Amino acid sequence: MNVKQPYRLIISGGGTGGHIFPALAIADEFRRRHPDAQILFVGAKGRMEMKRVPEAGYRIIGLWISGIQRRLSLSNLLLPVKLLVSYITARRIIKNFRPHAVVGTGGYASGPILLAATRMRIPTLIQEQNSHAGIANRQVARKVQRICVAYENMEHYFPAEKIRLTGNPVRKDIIRLSEKRERAYAHFGFSPAVKTLFVMGGSLGARTINESIRLGIEKIRDAGIQLIWQCGNLYYKEYDEWLSAYDRRKIRLYGFLREMDMAYAVADVVISRAGALAVSELSVAGKATIFVPSPNVAEDHQTKNARVLADRGAALLITDEQARTALVDEAIHLLFDEQRARGLSANILSMAKPHATEEIVNELEKIMGIRANGSNYFSSGSPARMVDEK
Repeated sequence: MNVKQPYRLIISGGGTGGHIFPALAIADEFRRRHPDAQILFVGAKGRMEMKRVPEAGYRIIGLWISGIQRRLSLSNLLLPVKLLVSYITARRIIKNFRPHAVVGTGGYASGPILLAATRMRIPTLIQEQNSHAGIANRQVARKVQRICVAYENMEHYFPAEKIRLTGNPVRKDIIRLSEKRERAYAHFGFSPAVKTLFVMGGSLGARTINESIRLGIEKIRDAGIQLIWQCGNLYYKEYDEWLSAYDRRKIRLYGFLREMDMAYAVADVVISRAGALAVSELSVAGKATIFVPSPNVAEDHQTKNARVLADRGAALLITDEQARTALVDEAIHLLFDEQRARGLSANILSMAKPHATEEIVNELEKIMGIRANGSNYFSSGSPARMVDEK
């Protein structure tokens, strides 16, 4: 007699919000479809996922793993040991939890867990957020069953037959922003008749973007622009004190802004770094955007992300080096060049994938053998395809 067993899923992704948010979005959608599913996260000890994942209501196990430091350090010398220990731990986690599938969204911990899963022949899916594939995903690409990507032409990194162009998961509250526009103006105490610039550098802030706005604040004031400025928690106190010398009726400064949907709703132009999550959200929001890619990321992937959009007339790109002298002037020009702003908005919106999460989970269900009606539970307590290949 067959006894239905809940699906068991391992998800690994972390280090940055750009890896953690897609991982949580996939988990939430899978649990929405399969409420009794058992979902386990695997992260890197000491990284932000060890806090964010439990806050979202999921269990997580940490591996002793880190990336390569740019300077000579003890951590680099320990890296081979960390990789071996993490791989052994990952195998043990899989044997104990016995998942029906494993999902990787990037980050230090995803490498060992994906390698272990593919060697044990467990259905495996990876989700690559950037236009330049990460090392962990590239290393296991030929062994996984499915690769969900956000950009075209990823055949440079992955086997073409495994690729599915799904886009990156985005928060649901940024869809249909026009319905929130009136309420959003009231939220900030702004006027719909005045142009609004939204500047965001992430929860930690972006020093170059912040300095560019500081240097150009009088130009912004003289242009009569309304400014929403997320400067980052690290910079908030400094900039809050500095702004005390200015009329702040048209300035809203935040260390971290939770109501991102409200800011997107009123923004006529957005200034942002070019992380994969920001690019995807701004595409769905359909905002005229100036990207200032961070130069301090692996393999300069933010510049590659922004370049894809800039080459299609879907965004403007200003380098970190150019920002202090050119960013504010370009933003002001774009705010008052409505035809150009509308063109950028239309082009970036055409690249949006608002249903990415659902499409990724569709692909996950396919490799797990789940039918559209949710049937085909595994009849035993273990994955049918699991083979321990040492």
